[in-house]
Amino acid sequence: MHPELPDLMTVVEITEPGGPEKLAPARRPLPRPAPGEVLIKVVAAGVNRPDCLQRQGGYPPPPGASDIPGLEVAGVIVALGNGVDGWMIGDEVCALLTGGGYAEYCTAPVPQCLPIPAGLTLQQAAALPETFFTVWSNVFDRARLQPGETLLIHGGASGIGTTAIQLARALGSRVFVTVGGGEKVQPCLDLGAERVIDYRAEDFVQVVKETTGNRGVDVILDMVGGDYVQRNLSALAVEGRLVFIAFLRGARVELNLAPVMMKRLTITGSTLRARPIEHKAPIAAALRKTVWPLLASGAIRPLIDRIFPLTEAAAAHALMESNRHIGKLLLQVG
Repeated sequence: MHPELPDLMTVVEITEPGGPEKLAPARRPLPRPAPGEVLIKVVAAGVNRPDCLQRQGGYPPPPGASDIPGLEVAGVIVALGNGVDGWMIGDEVCALLTGGGYAEYCTAPVPQCLPIPAGLTLQQAAALPETFFTVWSNVFDRARLQPGETLLIHGGASGIGTTAIQLARALGSRVFVTVGGGEKVQPCLDLGAERVIDYRAEDFVQVVKETTGNRGVDVILDMVGGDYVQRNLSALAVEGRLVFIAFLRGARVELNLAPVMMKRLTITGSTLRARPIEHKAPIAAALRKTVWPLLASGAIRPLIDRIFPLTEAAAAHALMESNRHIGKLLLQVG
């Protein structure tokens, strides 16, 4: 560790399971990078739904991960663990974490680090890792979305949704989304969605069938679960794929499997945080090869709703849980 680095740092920790008020600033020792890791002086950190779930006590960190919330950051490398190649002290980087992002400093495994795309600020880059890793892994790896196919995204105005809209459109697919509220319709259209369905006023199954000539969509990205599951099966085309990344309306459902058999559907899903580094490294490589040039060209851009100071993480969580935001929420750290 460089002698100029401080011994202590400011973090935001979860004092006990509960509401946003259970997030509080604290002082912690600086983490030390293990072999194959870098130490990052954080400039900005992303706020994500799993952070809220962890704060509520429903998503504990994997073994060995920091108990501090925060799954993505951008900043400057200030120390290297043993065996680190390809990065130098002073390099700007964004990184996917298993925890520890709500802090002035954090460590990250080298395979989960990516350079800042040309033309993006560090704040913009902090909005990339969690959503782009998640969307790429689920929509393009697991669900195998192809150019010319149609994707339906639930929660289209969320950080995941705004990322998925842009990536799918940039790679040649048609995109439909659902949103909750008329104020979220135009932003999704502006990002490239062909049809935005306000689920408070319209039935997404009916709209999908009408818009596709009763064919249905090829892929659905679902973070809702619950009563959406059977309706998703109705909205899928023959050989369609349904991929789950969350279940805001519940994980347990009673399911009629007949549509799965009749339409030869695939149901899949994944989590990201607990997967080993060797599973995340190929995702990072694919993003760097295919998606980072799209960011550098300006073809896609992270949509940021609001940036809060690190010590106001509780306010950021309250806004996220209100569902009033469009795009990403960030914490300004450095």
